[in-house]
Parts: sequence; C-alpha cells; structure tokens
Amino acid sequence: MSILRITKLGEPILKKVCAPVDYDAIRPGLPKLLRDMWATLYSAKGVGLAAPQIGLNVRLSVVDVRPQGKSQRLVLINPEIIARAGAVCEEEGCLSLPGVYAKINRYARVRLRALDERGRPYELDADGLLAKAFQHEVDHLDGRLFIDHLEFVEKLKIMSLIKEVRKNWS
Repeated sequence: MSILRITKLGEPILKKVCAPVDYDAIRPGLPKLLRDMWATLYSAKGVGLAAPQIGLNVRLSVVDVRPQGKSQRLVLINPEIIARAGAVCEEEGCLSLPGVYAKINRYARVRLRALDERGRPYELDADGLLAKAFQHEVDHLDGRLFIDHLEFVEKLKIMSLIKEVRKNWS
C-alpha cells in the first residue's frame, strides 16, 4: 500500500472529463489501486478521493464520511447522480486545494448510481455530508472543482487566497 501524490489546482488532469471505466479491464489492478487510494485519503484526512486527484483519468472515486465515527467505505465506479432535491449552502474544501474553503451551493439530497469494487451495480440515497461528498467526487470526474461553482466575484476573492496558500503546497 502506497500513499500517492495528490494533484493540485492548475494540473491539467483535474480539468479533464474522465472516460467510463471498463470494469473487466481494471479488475486485475483494482485491489492495489483501491488500497493506495484509501491510504492516500486517510493520510490526507479527507472524506473522498477521485482518480484524477492521483493523476488517473478514470471514472473512479472512494468516499468515507465516517458516519457516527465508524468507517463506511464506498467505492464509486462510473458514478452518476440520478436524482437531486433541496438546496444547501455549506463550506467545502478539497484535497487538491489545501487550505482553501468556500461556501458552495449543492443539492441537499441525491441518489447515486455506481458500481462497487466487485463490479456490482448499486444505488444509494444520501443527504448531509455524504450527499455533498457524492456531488464533489462526481464533479472531479467531470473535470470540475468546487471553486467552479462560485460566482465570479467570489471566485476572484478565492483566487487571491489561493495565491497565498499555494506557496505552502507540496
């Protein structure tokens, strides 16, 4: 198991739309890739990690929002949000923009469809932090960052903050 380098704002992979995964093609390397993604996620103290954040253009993410403090690992292969409801505006951050946070408008509840680590399809309803994590990770797979949801003036303010905190990124 390896802790992988997390890509940062400005790296082209973060703006690319990921192609759907052929599960049979990735199955042989999937266990190691997932072990590395989990190790990287936990090392960075995040709740979600998408493949582009470790330099891979594949439609794959991992999420663990630790409900009630207990791990609940979710593998999202070819995830898509198939239903949305409500609205919420909450602070959000990203492992690819360390030290940067902003209030983002998201749906309050979503229904996600994906494949699990064994290639089995599933659907899951989510609200709260899990709904936000699903939307955030699907955005990554669609080449979007959370700051792309900001209005122009707010984005300008965040970009000046990014100039400052970027000095500390490794």
